[in-house]
Amino acid sequence: MRVMVLWCPDWSVVAGLAEAEQPERMPAAVLSGNVVEVCNGPARAEGVRRGQRRRDAQSRCPDLLLLHDNPDRDARAFEPVLATVEELRPGVAALRPGLLAVRAPGSWFGTEQNAAATVSQALVESAVWDVRIGIADDLFTAEQAARRAVVQGWEVVAPGGSAGFLRTLPVDVLEGDGPAGREAVSLLRRLGLPTLGDLAALPGDAVEHRLGRYGATVWRRARGEDPALFAARTPPAELDVEVVFEPPLDSVEAVAFSVRTTAERFVAQLAARQLVATGVRVEADADGATVSARTWLHPRYFGARDLVDRVHWQLQPAAGSALRSRKQSGSVRAPIERVRFVPETVEPAAAHGEALWGGSSDDLVERGVARVQGMVGFDAVRRPVLQGGRSPASRQATVPWGERAVDLRPVDRPWPGRVPGPPPVRVFTSPLLADVVDDVDRPVAVTERGAVTAEPRRFRVGGDRVRLPWQPVSAWAGPWPVDETWWAGGAGLRSRFQVVGADGRAWLMVCGADGWSVEAGYD
Repeated sequence: MRVMVLWCPDWSVVAGLAEAEQPERMPAAVLSGNVVEVCNGPARAEGVRRGQRRRDAQSRCPDLLLLHDNPDRDARAFEPVLATVEELRPGVAALRPGLLAVRAPGSWFGTEQNAAATVSQALVESAVWDVRIGIADDLFTAEQAARRAVVQGWEVVAPGGSAGFLRTLPVDVLEGDGPAGREAVSLLRRLGLPTLGDLAALPGDAVEHRLGRYGATVWRRARGEDPALFAARTPPAELDVEVVFEPPLDSVEAVAFSVRTTAERFVAQLAARQLVATGVRVEADADGATVSARTWLHPRYFGARDLVDRVHWQLQPAAGSALRSRKQSGSVRAPIERVRFVPETVEPAAAHGEALWGGSSDDLVERGVARVQGMVGFDAVRRPVLQGGRSPASRQATVPWGERAVDLRPVDRPWPGRVPGPPPVRVFTSPLLADVVDDVDRPVAVTERGAVTAEPRRFRVGGDRVRLPWQPVSAWAGPWPVDETWWAGGAGLRSRFQVVGADGRAWLMVCGADGWSVEAGYD
């Protein structure tokens, strides 16, 4: 069996740029854990490399566009590539987003070169420009051949030639196997084995004894005897549902009313397969082109009413949410000819079963909030969520009601400079001015080295108009210094203190170059 591997380099960046509607030649990188996971060619030309810290990458390329790591987005973007190859040769296996394998269809197209040319042309016609193909006797060799092919080109390893092809490759190609591969590469370099040919020349039992089971697998790969197989996927069922309006509708209310039956059919179609949709793309066509498209996420799963509401919110004009006149809120920019529901994220229905006593109260709350959103706008009704950060204000975020929170800073990171202990109860939108003095009424400050100039003895809190009276400090803790966004002209060095007054009220204060302020209160 001959294997064809198709590789689309830097696919995470390609998918992220497409989602952000940015040009493909913009320098960009995908970050995972504040480390560059993938970067594209323009970024590499500026010195950005995989494994760099965020600041190092930005220092080498100030115009670098940073994208968040999103495997679901990458898989969705790669689905059209899989579908295109499946039309030419069934039995496609998605190894990961950007990499697929299939049995080489040589006899079907005459020769393996003709098959590779046909697949490459089909993908280029589908707007996938950087595609590279490798064909060999085994999966590992075919992947390495694809990685050495030119853009929109192919590399064919002759039958029985895998060992000769792999002999000169550096052991660095094993780094794609993750931590185990990187550890093996480091060890092989220290042992003086820079190429796969050097590894293949060693006795197999000695390699397995030194590197374990993974080493034995790598040794067989280097000899062109890769035993790895791939399972062809079953093409997913067509779950898209659409409705065509003849004549086209020019009213948002008319469109929302007319899609109700289609939304019910969409939900019933998923239910028949024991599935629910947690992410749905709604597309609206006018004059033969898609004029509105948006992916909606749901914290639980979509019902027919939820889909109708999303269509209504999506087609509403963006200007003047609560101040729109009735005529403005009921009109659309162009008569709508077609509405399509595309499930982008589906999950087993069993994972979203109702509680033992049902969830009628939650449903009533959601319907009530949905009615409010219909009057004031989808983005006007929001709910708070927690994210990572150093200050109480930076840990707050809001998302529209009914939308899933994405792109939040992780909470489980260390966040040096964050104040420990229980979080404050109240966080002020605008920090309140404050004064803190020592025994002789001199203002207390913090030096550049993080030392307090004197022990706080009295303080007062208030705004520009009203100031509370002075009161003694009964207890205090700190400072917790932090220097954020200094490279962008930020606030500079700031230190946080926990201060308890004689009345028993506790405050979270900040001492900076511009004096003291109160960020939050613990009452």
